[in-house]
Amino acid sequence: MPFADLGLSPKLVEAVDASGYTVPTDIQREAIPAVLAMKDIIGIAQTGTGKTASFVLPMIDILDHGRRRALMPRSLILEPTRELAAQVAENFVKYGKNHDLRMALLIGGVQMGDQVKALNEGVDVLIATPGRLMDLFERGKILLNGCDLLVIDEADRMLDMGFIPDIEFICSKLPESRQTMLFSATMPPPIEKLAKKFLKSPKRIEVSRAASNNVNITAFKVKTDSRAKRDTLRWLLQNDLVESAIVFANRKTTVREVNKSLQSHGFSSGEIHGDMDQASRNRELDRFKAGAINILVASDVAARGLDIKGVSHVFNFDTPWHPDDYVHRVGRTGRAGAKGRAFTLVAKEDAEAIENIEKLTGSVIPLFGQKDVRVELRQREQAPERDARTEEGPERPEQAPEPRRERRPRPSSRRDDTRARPEREPPRPAQRSEPRRQEPRPAPEEPAAPGEWNGPRPDFLGLSALD
Repeated sequence: MPFADLGLSPKLVEAVDASGYTVPTDIQREAIPAVLAMKDIIGIAQTGTGKTASFVLPMIDILDHGRRRALMPRSLILEPTRELAAQVAENFVKYGKNHDLRMALLIGGVQMGDQVKALNEGVDVLIATPGRLMDLFERGKILLNGCDLLVIDEADRMLDMGFIPDIEFICSKLPESRQTMLFSATMPPPIEKLAKKFLKSPKRIEVSRAASNNVNITAFKVKTDSRAKRDTLRWLLQNDLVESAIVFANRKTTVREVNKSLQSHGFSSGEIHGDMDQASRNRELDRFKAGAINILVASDVAARGLDIKGVSHVFNFDTPWHPDDYVHRVGRTGRAGAKGRAFTLVAKEDAEAIENIEKLTGSVIPLFGQKDVRVELRQREQAPERDARTEEGPERPEQAPEPRRERRPRPSSRRDDTRARPEREPPRPAQRSEPRRQEPRPAPEEPAAPGEWNGPRPDFLGLSALD
């Protein structure tokens, strides 16, 4: 079924075709006609299934009729993170190029002046994070009584970030006759309660179980020790044919430490976390999208807001505390029909967290072993001899070199300290001494053939999924 059969206008279908999309996804096929019919929607879909376009496309056609008014947006889209809000804004720019619609983006981390100016001129679409929207509302810079269409996106993430009270307050200021759409990858009880309170006879669309595994993603768990996680991560990055990867950590401090460690070992990596201002986060994302770096170390602030094509791998340096976060982290790869691989580093203290993830997904994550390695490893007996340091195993985490001690001049034993001394003493005649015997240097090792492993073999490769 093409997009033209969903009831969209010809000029909108033209913009969709120009973007390279010809066949709608499952949720787009079911949601677009229902939105055009002005029905309330509950959409439950796995991340990466085209959920954003399922409400952006019909909204463009609905808002094509009407006029703008100052301080009173005609529609409102609530997003949990700045990155996800920016992603939705990009969709409106791409698909609405043939329509006369004005959009404003209200997010934290940027100057408020330009945002207030856009509201004063009137907007058709307002995309906002709850915090910045509440701030402007309390300042009297925005009125919500003219908003006839509301979208609550990533509702379960809103719950995790504590935005539900703000959303309830915002909904109470909107017209009761509005059209409301709620989209989420999971549907915990608080979100069900929210939907019953603010949606009227909604159509429920569930194209796939939110916690089910994407068939395009091959997932593994790697048993390791907490102190060996950096070594394990570097080994996987070097030996699993990684094109581009996102590495997730639970804490912002861990994000900084992992990124610094990767850079010190020659990897082209960057970082993104909640302590960075919006300009810095956008700069790192642009570098990653442009290929200036191919590894992005991130906290969960970016887990649901990144829609980047071509991410071949996802690495969970830390096993996520919340099982739902696993679904969204892994969903950064294997998007738009592409294949992806996901690795979760599991230490002893992560046993409960990984069990909760497997309960949520309804399947056991296989254990990574030698049969799953994507390059041919050289057997120990066929490997050339290495020095003792290499044979002992992977190198330890980097340590800063000890500072060199400066030589202090010895105090003079002469009595006449007032006499000026020359800056340099004349050279003394060289004394004959026996030449030192130099030990012969060992011959350099021949480099290994391309695609072969020439380092230590990690212990986890000996494990089997049947153990």
